[in-house]
Amino acid sequence: MPDQSIPQSLPEARPPVDAAEGVPSETSSPEGLTRRRLLGTAGATGLALGAAGGAVGYTAAPSQATPLSSIGAGEAMFHVKHQPGITQGLQARGHLVAFDLAAGAGRKDAAALLRRWSETARRLMAGEAAATDDTDVARDAGPSSLTVTFGFGNSFFTRTGLEKQRPVALDPLPDFSSDHLDKTRSNGDLWVQIGADDALVAFHALRAIQKDAGKAAKVRWQMNGFNRTPGATAHPMTARNLMGQMDGTRNPKPADSDFDQRIFVPSDSTKDPAWMADGSYAVVRRIRMLLDDWEKLSVKAQEQVIGRRKSDGAALSGGTETTAMDLEKTDANGDLVVPINAHARITRPDQNGGAAMLRRPFSYHDGIDPDGTPDAGLLFVCWQADPLRGFVTVQRKLDRGDALSQYIRHESSGLFAVPGGAAKGEYVGQRLLEA
Repeated sequence: MPDQSIPQSLPEARPPVDAAEGVPSETSSPEGLTRRRLLGTAGATGLALGAAGGAVGYTAAPSQATPLSSIGAGEAMFHVKHQPGITQGLQARGHLVAFDLAAGAGRKDAAALLRRWSETARRLMAGEAAATDDTDVARDAGPSSLTVTFGFGNSFFTRTGLEKQRPVALDPLPDFSSDHLDKTRSNGDLWVQIGADDALVAFHALRAIQKDAGKAAKVRWQMNGFNRTPGATAHPMTARNLMGQMDGTRNPKPADSDFDQRIFVPSDSTKDPAWMADGSYAVVRRIRMLLDDWEKLSVKAQEQVIGRRKSDGAALSGGTETTAMDLEKTDANGDLVVPINAHARITRPDQNGGAAMLRRPFSYHDGIDPDGTPDAGLLFVCWQADPLRGFVTVQRKLDRGDALSQYIRHESSGLFAVPGGAAKGEYVGQRLLEA
């Protein structure tokens, strides 16, 4: 799933993000450090010590002289134009969780819940403790690039009496031939995405969000995922998935001139309700990778399925990872170098009327089935201004002959409206719930 199922990783050693735009900033101010954001002398000194120690085992050092690493120091802002967790780089650990409102809970209860959740997210993303009953799980860590993102499912609007505010874009997704969906692990009234570069920081946020739900909502489903830890490679590079493929080469980038119009709902949209301005739509799919079957293929056969070299992600037509794919190139026998059913060919925007989406998933491994097969794959999350033009268009094309389809299975699905970021003094969804 290189070109449409998994995003290109952004630089792995990420600085704090700018509060105004939610994009990486080059510098950070020493003011406003929290008790768990001890930047210390992290930078190059800490990294050099780590490299030296790695050659001979752990190096003893006085506890008071151990600074927080650059991973722990990363901080994302809560009060931004677009909710955090959309344009930030891939995080090492993630939790996706859906909630259903409790019986009898309505609009007022939902508003109170989103107010609590927003305050908790703001505090934890700044490296602070939860306002009440903090578990201390993340006491010793920095913010670790924690992001918490909130969305609304189709059923939320019926439960709260807000049917007239439900976006048309939230109409249920169509059925696809690769679907083997478990309805108990699909959809939900509310959706929360949690990501961080430290597992304990991510779990701390998950536990705080669950506790904040109280009697207003109960967990419908939860999924746990991971990515490569930032800084684990010698230089920033495109992520690899559990099939070993470099994946996400053609993911849209914030620097693209049409990025915002593809990913975010414009403030003057005539198709979407006003409360969705600067928001986006998230499609969430649990995609099982049939790894035992995949790993029986030779590397050459795997590359033919994908349409890209496994070693460096370059198209089979030649060049480097970023060289444009030549769809017409043939070999000495007159056969297409990039097969007609190769995943990377089928998912190209120029083969789908320009349809594109920002993929930002996590890999997952949930153990071994009784027959010995791994329950592993992708927690696919993609973002777009219009899911019908983005995800649905591409998935319909894949349904008609993607070579990768026999090695994957879609096991759960959800579609959520994710409003724009909350301004200071606001909570996420306030413009919907208090309209």
